Amino acid sequence: MGTTQLEAVQEPKYWHLKTVLNDALDSEFEVGEILPNERDLAARFGVARATLRQALEQLELEGRLQRRRGVGTTVAPPRIGVSVGPSANVWPGAVRDAWSTVGCVEAAAPAPIAALLGTGREEAVHTVRRERVVQGQPVATELLYVPTASVPGLSALLTPAEHGPAVLRELHALDLEGEDRAVELGSARAEDARQLDRLPGAPVLVVTTRYYAQGGVAAASVATYRADTCRLTFGDSGALEVLHDQPDTRRAS
Repeated sequence: MGTTQLEAVQEPKYWHLKTVLNDALDSEFEVGEILPNERDLAARFGVARATLRQALEQLELEGRLQRRRGVGTTVAPPRIGVSVGPSANVWPGAVRDAWSTVGCVEAAAPAPIAALLGTGREEAVHTVRRERVVQGQPVATELLYVPTASVPGLSALLTPAEHGPAVLRELHALDLEGEDRAVELGSARAEDARQLDRLPGAPVLVVTTRYYAQGGVAAASVATYRADTCRLTFGDSGALEVLHDQPDTRRAS
């Protein structure tokens, strides 16, 4: 396709450019292929590099592109349907849980988490770090915060490798009374970006969950999912396949 000059349009120029780039991705590029550099792309489409960056950022947010460390901007594979959890309330670490525990520390929680838990700012909590891998690639990382009062039977003589699994076992001894969950768009922090093999600031979906037991909040988790590769699914009925070329047609898979 030859050089395309954008004419005056009602919508923002970067948004129109995003549509043009999206069509080019479908017709000219393969999954995993590296895009030309920004200078060449800006010249091809007759736009400023700032406009091009806005369009590329939007396509990354929509899951069409990925920025990869040491590689550049590549065409993203189709999004993976990732189940956030069944509709029935279950503790983290239950049977068929897709997460792996990678570490645990005991320290004061950040102020926003302490507010979620209803604990004092200086009160120690167990922070279990978990990760999730789908089809060989990391798709999510999670911090599960558990107040010491929720797991009073936890042994003080635990090795680092035993700490996280032991916290989860103690949680399972409680009767889970319910949970609530919120999902919001965010940007990857440096540590999460490293865990997810993304660049800091990459778009992510943040799922915050509170677990209730014994009449109060027994634990809280903050799970960070790669927004460029994930479609979050909820419930027991399986993933919902969204046919993007037919927006009004949806079917359960």
